Amino acid sequence: MSKTKLTINSNGSIKIEGDFEIVDATGNTYGLEGRIALGLCRCGLSSNKPFCDGSHRNGFEHESKAFDLPALKSK
Repeated sequence: MSKTKLTINSNGSIKIEGDFEIVDATGNTYGLEGRIALGLCRCGLSSNKPFCDGSHRNGFEHESKAFDLPALKSK
Protein backbone atom coordinates (compact mmCIF):
# COMPACT_ATOMS: atom_id res chain seq x y z
CA MET A 1 0.00 0.00 0.00
CA SER A 2 1.48 3.35 -1.02
CA LYS A 3 1.57 6.40 1.21
CA THR A 4 -1.13 8.96 0.37
CA LYS A 5 0.34 12.20 -0.99
CA LEU A 6 -1.45 15.54 -1.28
CA THR A 7 0.12 18.23 -3.45
CA ILE A 8 -1.13 21.81 -3.07
CA ASN A 9 -0.81 23.19 -6.60
CA SER A 10 -0.11 26.89 -7.05
CA ASN A 11 -3.20 28.66 -8.41
CA GLY A 12 -5.08 25.37 -8.59
CA SER A 13 -6.29 22.15 -7.09
CA ILE A 14 -5.12 19.80 -4.39
CA LYS A 15 -3.82 16.68 -6.11
CA ILE A 16 -4.30 13.49 -4.10
CA GLU A 17 -2.37 10.35 -5.01
CA GLY A 18 -2.03 6.90 -3.46
CA ASP A 19 -4.40 4.65 -1.57
CA PHE A 20 -7.34 6.75 -0.38
CA GLU A 21 -11.10 6.99 -0.15
CA ILE A 22 -13.22 10.12 -0.02
CA VAL A 23 -16.38 10.29 2.06
CA ASP A 24 -19.05 12.98 2.48
CA ALA A 25 -20.11 14.54 5.79
CA THR A 26 -22.46 11.65 6.54
CA GLY A 27 -19.86 8.97 5.82
CA ASN A 28 -21.04 7.95 2.34
CA THR A 29 -18.17 6.99 0.04
CA TYR A 30 -17.68 8.65 -3.36
CA GLY A 31 -17.33 6.14 -6.20
CA LEU A 32 -13.87 6.87 -7.58
CA GLU A 33 -13.91 4.07 -10.16
CA GLY A 34 -10.40 2.86 -9.31
CA ARG A 35 -8.66 6.22 -9.57
CA ILE A 36 -5.36 6.44 -7.73
CA ALA A 37 -4.93 10.19 -8.38
CA LEU A 38 -7.33 13.10 -8.79
CA GLY A 39 -7.72 16.81 -8.13
CA LEU A 40 -9.80 18.32 -5.33
CA CYS A 41 -11.24 21.80 -5.73
CA ARG A 42 -9.99 24.51 -3.41
CA CYS A 43 -11.18 27.60 -5.29
CA GLY A 44 -14.88 26.88 -4.70
CA LEU A 45 -15.80 27.41 -8.35
CA SER A 46 -16.00 23.79 -9.58
CA SER A 47 -19.38 22.57 -10.80
CA ASN A 48 -18.24 19.08 -9.76
CA LYS A 49 -17.29 19.76 -6.10
CA PRO A 50 -15.40 18.42 -4.26
CA PHE A 51 -13.50 17.51 -7.43
CA CYS A 52 -11.60 20.00 -9.58
CA ASP A 53 -12.99 20.79 -13.04
CA GLY A 54 -10.44 23.48 -13.99
CA SER A 55 -12.64 26.46 -13.03
CA HIS A 56 -9.74 27.90 -11.00
CA ARG A 57 -8.29 29.09 -14.30
CA ASN A 58 -10.78 31.99 -14.16
CA GLY A 59 -8.75 33.86 -11.56
CA PHE A 60 -8.04 31.81 -8.41
CA GLU A 61 -4.62 32.77 -7.10
CA HIS A 62 -2.61 31.22 -4.30
CA GLU A 63 1.09 30.53 -4.47
CA SER A 64 1.82 27.19 -2.82
CA LYS A 65 4.80 27.34 -0.48
CA ALA A 66 5.31 24.84 2.33
CA PHE A 67 5.71 26.10 5.90
CA ASP A 68 5.75 24.66 9.41
CA LEU A 69 2.66 24.90 11.60
CA PRO A 70 3.14 26.00 15.21
CA ALA A 71 3.48 23.25 17.79
CA LEU A 72 0.27 21.70 19.09
CA LYS A 73 -0.96 23.24 22.32
CA SER A 74 -1.42 20.79 25.14
CA LYS A 75 -4.76 20.67 26.95
